[in-house]
Amino acid sequence: MIKVLKAIAEKYFSDEEAIILLLMLVLATLVVVVLGGILAPIIAAVIIAFILQGLVTRLVSFGLPVKLAVVVVFLLFVGLLMGFTLGLLPLLWTQLTSLVSELPRMFSATQDAIQRLPFQYPHLISVQTINDLFTQLTSEVGHMTQRVLSFSLRSIPNLVAWLIYLVLVPILVFFLLKDKVVILNGLARLLPRERPMMQRIWQEMNLQFANYVRGKALELVVVGGATYIAFKAMGLHYSALLSMLVGLSVVIPYIGVAVVTIPVAMIALFQFGLSSHFIWLMVIYAVIQAIDGNVFVPLFFSEVNNLHPVLIILAVLFFGGIWGIWGVFFAIPLATLLKAVLSAWPVHTAENSS
Repeated sequence: MIKVLKAIAEKYFSDEEAIILLLMLVLATLVVVVLGGILAPIIAAVIIAFILQGLVTRLVSFGLPVKLAVVVVFLLFVGLLMGFTLGLLPLLWTQLTSLVSELPRMFSATQDAIQRLPFQYPHLISVQTINDLFTQLTSEVGHMTQRVLSFSLRSIPNLVAWLIYLVLVPILVFFLLKDKVVILNGLARLLPRERPMMQRIWQEMNLQFANYVRGKALELVVVGGATYIAFKAMGLHYSALLSMLVGLSVVIPYIGVAVVTIPVAMIALFQFGLSSHFIWLMVIYAVIQAIDGNVFVPLFFSEVNNLHPVLIILAVLFFGGIWGIWGVFFAIPLATLLKAVLSAWPVHTAENSS
């Protein structure tokens, strides 16, 4: 056993840079897991600054001074943030409260439709089965109502925290954009002078993360906006809320689309019934999803390493279980990071030693 461990150490951990990189990865993981809640505004600011840096670089390439480009991009970010907070957020909240108040009527209509099934199909479904089903559903709805109420009471301190983040995060974003070079040079001093493997991984992941994060942000806006226009034109209720859910669904590959289709189809079914209007709305929704998968994804993520769908789903489940929504969002780039680290990891064999 000792010989096996010694052989593994000599093969994979004989390089000093590899050991330092492993310690850094372990330390970063522990910090995020243990202090993720405290560091949430800093992590959010770093992500937003990373997204905005591409626009800063583009403006600088057009001839604007760096400081002016930073100010212009920051003012644009603040304007969008204020527009979302004061314009879109109240609309979403209004539609959400309206949908919650509408749920009892939807539940009653569903109950009436299901109760007619034993008379329409007596050989398939019995009255006792339907009664047992609704007894269980009524109990679940009661528990869900209690959970929503308790969540709303617990969310009061969180609301104060969100108000603090609303001020703190933009300030952090500004300084991260303004002092990017100073911050990166300061972090570089903590690393070994000779770090070819780290530089190779950094260059690859900088491209991967930049393309993925900015592409996902653009995909979210385009898909959500196109869905809102389609739903609004079709007269679907809660179009802003549903289009927001559709936009957010692109964050979770494969799984997100499947999950968000359920509320879209159910609300459309309650509003239009099994009519041609309902069919056309679902066809348009399917066309948007098809364009997203076959046009937007190849266009926005052309430079991202392709991963097998099974690996993507495993990454979503694993990182989502560890870090929640942030883990889901960064599941693909984190999986790509692991792939880049494993590809660049120095392996010493007997031939190398000789």
